[in-house]
Parts: sequence; C-alpha cells; structure tokens
Amino acid sequence: MEFTSHMQAALAEARAAGERGEVPVGAVIVSPGGEVVARAGNRTRELADPSAHAEMLAIRAACAAAGSERLVGYNLYVTLEPCAMCAAVIAAARIGRVYYGASDPKSGGVAHGARVFSHPQAHHVPEVYDGIGDAEAVALLKGFFAGRRG
Repeated sequence: MEFTSHMQAALAEARAAGERGEVPVGAVIVSPGGEVVARAGNRTRELADPSAHAEMLAIRAACAAAGSERLVGYNLYVTLEPCAMCAAVIAAARIGRVYYGASDPKSGGVAHGARVFSHPQAHHVPEVYDGIGDAEAVALLKGFFAGRRG
C-alpha cells in the first residue's frame, strides 16, 4: 500500500481547536486499511478535563468505533509530540505508528522528558516519525501563544 500522510487532517483539527480557544493540537487515527476513523482537537478547557488532549479524544473515539481497547495496526497523526500521558495511552492501545509534527521540549513524552517508549515498562513501542508538517504545527502554536501573551 502506498503511504498517504494524514497530517493535513490533523492540522485542520488543530486549527479548529485554536479557534475554540484551545491549545491548537489536532490528531487523527487511521485504520490499517487507510481510513480515517477518528479525529479530534484539544478540548481541555471546553470539557474542563485535563486529559482531553487531541490524542486521547481520538484514541477513545477510535476504540469505541473498533469495539476494542486495542488499535493494533492503526496509525496516529498528531501535530505536537505527545506528552507522557498520551504516550502511555498510545502504548496501551498498541497503536502501530505515530507521526507527529512539532517537537515539544517542555512537555513532550516521546523524544523529550519522560521518553515513555524507551522505558522497559512500556507495554508496546510504536514506530515513531517526527517532523511531519512541523512548520505549520509550530506556526499554529507560536501564533496561539503570542496572542495570549500580547
């Protein structure tokens, strides 16, 4: 099967999150057959839920659609490096590949900080591809936070 990136769909979710006043992070989950089965943007403020990160919401929706707590062979596209909480859930869900845009040296949990997938306690280690669509992801985040500080 030919590779098709779904980062543009994740970026669309990030833009929508930013328009709602949320930190602009978006995620989509793609089935082994290449179909987008879930999409979400951050909703932590809207839902008053610190776990309502884009990845968490997309994983919950994809698991509900699949009727399983496991997403073996599924791919996750997310605009920002997952935090430690999201990385742990990605491992628990057994997601096959993670594609992320912007690195997150402050709160990331994959290449920075906790580095969840490199611990022996990680239930599963997905393939990880970083820097996918990072320029637009970084621009969305910088624009959002500049507007907050200005």
